[in-house]
Amino acid sequence: MLDFQKNIKEFEKKNIQVIAASADSWEQALNTTERYKITFKIGYGLNPREISGLTGAFYNEKENYIHAAGFIIGPDGKIENAVYSSRSIGRLVAKDCLEFIGQ
Repeated sequence: MLDFQKNIKEFEKKNIQVIAASADSWEQALNTTERYKITFKIGYGLNPREISGLTGAFYNEKENYIHAAGFIIGPDGKIENAVYSSRSIGRLVAKDCLEFIGQ
């Protein structure tokens, strides 16, 4: 999220909305937004199992969490690109998203 925040002005110039979603509680989400000075919207309190079922994100049943998933959604609501990762490598990064959207 910090990478997207660092590049938020570029997204805003292109009229691109950045949104994050999390299973974190309100308090955890608030802590994250304050810690990293996040200015874009963050959904919180999502059910990991349900979100996994809806998005295909990897679900760790033993520890009840989902791994990172990132989506680029077009103006028509169609998913233009989806990235799933079980580690920190392979996640969407701001510059790649800006380049992809600029095509």
